[in-house]
Amino acid sequence: MDHTAFGQSTVLGYPRIGANRELKKAVEAYWSGTIDAASLEDTAAGLRAEVWRTLRDARLDAIPSNTFSYYDHVLDTAVAVGAIPERFRRLGLSELDTYFAMARGVDAEPALELTKWFATNYHYLVPEISPDTVFTANPVKPVSEYAEAQSHGITTRPVLVGPATFLLLAKGDDPFARLGDLVDTYARILSALASAGVAWVQLDEPAYVADRTIDEISALHDAYARLGALTDRPKIFVATYFGDLGDALPALLRTPVEAIGLDFVAGPSNLSRLAAAGPLPGKTIVAGLVDGHNVWRTDLRAAITTGTTLTALADHVAVAASCSLLHVPADLDAETRLAPELRERLAFARQKVDEVVLLGAALRDGTGPAPVPLPPAPETWRRTEVRARLAALSPADRQRGDYRARAAAQQERLQLPPLATTTIGSFPQTAELRAARAALRAGTLDADGYAQRMRAEVAHVIRLQEELGLDVLVHGEPERNDMVQYFGEQLDGFAATDHGWVQSYGSRCVRPPIIFGDVARRAPMTVAWSTYAQSLTAKPVKGMLTGPVTILAWSFVRTDQPLAATADQVALALRDECADLEAAGITVVQVDEPALRELLPLRASAQKAYLDWAVGAFRLATSGVADGTQVHTHLCYSEFGEVIGAIDGLDADVTSLEASRSGMEVLGDLAAAGYRRGVGPGVWDIHSPRVPSRGEVTGALRRAVAAVPGRRLWVNPDCGLKTRGYPEVEAALRNLVAAAAEVRAG
Repeated sequence: MDHTAFGQSTVLGYPRIGANRELKKAVEAYWSGTIDAASLEDTAAGLRAEVWRTLRDARLDAIPSNTFSYYDHVLDTAVAVGAIPERFRRLGLSELDTYFAMARGVDAEPALELTKWFATNYHYLVPEISPDTVFTANPVKPVSEYAEAQSHGITTRPVLVGPATFLLLAKGDDPFARLGDLVDTYARILSALASAGVAWVQLDEPAYVADRTIDEISALHDAYARLGALTDRPKIFVATYFGDLGDALPALLRTPVEAIGLDFVAGPSNLSRLAAAGPLPGKTIVAGLVDGHNVWRTDLRAAITTGTTLTALADHVAVAASCSLLHVPADLDAETRLAPELRERLAFARQKVDEVVLLGAALRDGTGPAPVPLPPAPETWRRTEVRARLAALSPADRQRGDYRARAAAQQERLQLPPLATTTIGSFPQTAELRAARAALRAGTLDADGYAQRMRAEVAHVIRLQEELGLDVLVHGEPERNDMVQYFGEQLDGFAATDHGWVQSYGSRCVRPPIIFGDVARRAPMTVAWSTYAQSLTAKPVKGMLTGPVTILAWSFVRTDQPLAATADQVALALRDECADLEAAGITVVQVDEPALRELLPLRASAQKAYLDWAVGAFRLATSGVADGTQVHTHLCYSEFGEVIGAIDGLDADVTSLEASRSGMEVLGDLAAAGYRRGVGPGVWDIHSPRVPSRGEVTGALRRAVAAVPGRRLWVNPDCGLKTRGYPEVEAALRNLVAAAAEVRAG
């Protein structure tokens, strides 16, 4: 068998939204009825062709396909194996509209649950699998995209989520028990791919870089032993990423699959495990040597050393990015305003492909790239006063007073009813607000004019909330482009990009800032907006901040010091902001940590150390306020059961959580953990366009009241409202307030 046919260089995936977010704009235009399905597909075909040509012109040897998605690649795999819940089939919609109904929900049915893709800010849709799910092979998308690439003269390798990972990510009545049935379906898909002329297929199994049972590892072996034994199939490349494959590696090596992908950036111990396995005849190792999850240039000397070591272990070694390049921006060449000393240290997706190709050629030819190390970081990136302040911290700086005393002081000050109502922070970012922000950037609107427009929006948001009858208000955040980027632009040690868009979920894209140096606050960041909003109402208005862990998780973070140190630097800046908000008369401060679960290491052995510093950073940010100041936090779209102890450890007075798509299941976890502070389980799924009825919200609240006493229970949406429109926001919040009043009266 010719293993070199795989190629010497590849990537596992590539950004799919377009350099200027063309996919986002087209999908949202389709949702609004502005364009039809044919126009949407024309845009999609253009984006796919652009990616394939980019990778071909970069001289990448092995190019993936079927990595494009209108919304989510896990949802695409669900469609490919027929795992469409009956509640969506019976809607009678077109195939495309059924797909979007699963992603976003419709009036008649809520969407599939949405949660984080391993340790990233990408959100996937959770498959629903029941004993009655009838798996059916539907290879149309991977086959057609392979043929589409062929029409451009480009041979590709179709990619799907692997069967074991697909079921381990699913929810239902023991989905993993259906692995045998699903493998049969994959066998039919592989046969269809082979018939279409496909030489290689990539099946992603990242779930096995987390802790897995002996039975789960055995099932992985059996699945790929069966698929590998098929005669009517392409060659199989099993890709893993985000960490060390552990005991699953020898299990995979014992199967007939031709290639295995390993992440040597997040999982360096994969190298010693491979060495321990002995010679690997008949195997291609696809080595993830270029970091696909951060934007720093690769240390080419270290990477070539690892690659050279691997060539002594396997028949063939190919070089790859450590994971899909979906998680980094498309092209550094689009950034013209970054400081030269920073820019020379960065690589976005396009530049990472060049690194992969360079390393692949070096391994093939036996010569390494010229060892040109980066110069030391400029001294101006270090802040002596920040480091001195961190060194002087004591445990008392991370402690508040007893919760019961705090709760009494806050109730006396705020006079809130049981089942107090609020929102998470943001209100709709209208076209007018986005136009004003664009005009400010373009210089056609000055700073005073921009501030005037933002203040008018704040006044509108306050009036609306008072009219709706909410108890604790927000200013709506019209001045913020993004909950992390906004702060990054006001903190030293951060850099912002102009075009560094990354997909978060569906059509939602963010521009993560880059943390390159020591972090310090130049001036108050939010005080003026919060105090202006508070001046318009007698009701409490929350000061709104993003927490230190989330700022790290949703930024590209420096790698020259531990994450814990960077988190504490950010926390000190937020601590000062909390103190200024409190001094200005703000009585409620919300410090959001939706990414707390996101950074949790996938192996249990490393989780305690992470949670210790993550919780410590939050407490450092929030423990400087008085007992009478109420501290809220917010978490969303994660498996909260894995971090319940840490949620309790944050010691926030009130924690709001995503709960609507998961049926309030988090309340059971909280009760089991003995959580005794305020909690607001979200009763409205804001990532869906559907408006929950008053009865629907009332039912959710009655389930919540059964688990949490009304005095500690808050009523709120799942998340911020920036992606929604005002008509649906007003309708949903009216139902929310009315439902709270009904349950409160009962």
